[in-house]
Amino acid sequence: MADATSHASTSQGASATPDGVVARFLKATELDTRMLGMLGALLIVWLGFHLLSGGLFLTPRNLWNLSVQSASVATMATGMVLVIVTRNIDLSVGSLLGFVGMIMAVTQVSFLPDFLDFGHPAIWIIALGVGILVGALIGALHGYIIAFLGVPAFIVTLGGLLVWRGAAWWVTSGRTIAPMDTTFRLMGGGPGGSIGATWSWIIGIVACAALVLMLIQGRRQRRKFKFPLRPLWAEGFLGTVGCALILGAVAVANAYPLPSAIARRYAEANNIPVPEGGLFIAHGIAIPVLIAIGVGIVMTFLATRTRFGRYVFAIGGNPEAAELAGINTRWVVMKIFILMGVLASIAAAISTARLNAATNAQGTLDELLVIAAAVIGGTSLGGGVGTVAGAMIGAVLMQSLATGMILLGVDTPLQNIVVGAVLVVAVWLDTIYRKRTQ
Repeated sequence: MADATSHASTSQGASATPDGVVARFLKATELDTRMLGMLGALLIVWLGFHLLSGGLFLTPRNLWNLSVQSASVATMATGMVLVIVTRNIDLSVGSLLGFVGMIMAVTQVSFLPDFLDFGHPAIWIIALGVGILVGALIGALHGYIIAFLGVPAFIVTLGGLLVWRGAAWWVTSGRTIAPMDTTFRLMGGGPGGSIGATWSWIIGIVACAALVLMLIQGRRQRRKFKFPLRPLWAEGFLGTVGCALILGAVAVANAYPLPSAIARRYAEANNIPVPEGGLFIAHGIAIPVLIAIGVGIVMTFLATRTRFGRYVFAIGGNPEAAELAGINTRWVVMKIFILMGVLASIAAAISTARLNAATNAQGTLDELLVIAAAVIGGTSLGGGVGTVAGAMIGAVLMQSLATGMILLGVDTPLQNIVVGAVLVVAVWLDTIYRKRTQ
């Protein structure tokens, strides 16, 4: 009896320790510890650069620009997750972005004006469609060679890195193509490429409502299938924190005003009196950020809610078992590379629109940023494990490092050294994590 009492007291004491409280909190909320670690690392990077830059990093202007700059890499990282999950790699995405961006630019600057007037509303749609089609065809070519001809993905995409970079130069003999169609440029952000304060708040409120409905629906599904339920306080905590982060991001986007000259022209065009201190018109959420978020939502649905997604993770977990189970592994791999080509094309549209030009240097080394973002976001190079949301946060982390070093005046060669070191450390940490969880 005394032994039993002593054991119970010891258990209660252990659960009362900070470690026990944290463990019970994580179990109740079902939060991913790797995701929390990554968010913690991102916060440390932000605070470090903010202090080192003299308070320039955590400002609405820099954070808004950071979100726009992260959009193209984040878009491609969502596809790289599926590529790496199936134990493949794609080293060609940066060159593919540059080539497709050049195709889009030539289409709307050199070809379409012969048939349509400048500023025709169909120009940007046709240019975008042509770019996505070219990207899908190139992805299909890569996928076919890898899946059906048996050439390793490393070799195929390494060849693609060289081929498509050379092809981008060949299309225009090294010339820069500019300017882009006015509507097309909206996909790159800028003063006109954002949705303003009112629509930003509307989207933020809708996102919060969607989050709450997802939590409610998830609880109903758990109850229906007799799965363990999270405590109500945990559900409330997740909903509150999620909505706070969403509305906080909207508030930051709305705290960055349009340049005074643009605001003045807007006021003159709309007969708005300009006060003494100037007119404050918020940028709101940038269109490329909305595109990246939309891509992330679609890719998350594909990865977690469809048969295709289950097949992808099954192949990554055990390719032989997946094939014996009747999965057409070759066709699934080919579809992944087609999807990667489409996503690279969307990223090319964002990048070209942001620069208002297509250059031969566009997308250089983006493949390293994309792979690093996926790996930092928890995608295992051993296959079978990865999340789209993690990869997008990884993209923000990689861009934060680049932006912070630029603010500090770090030279480009040293920036590349840091990116390479971060990639190696991320793979090393992934190896340690996998050993501990096996």
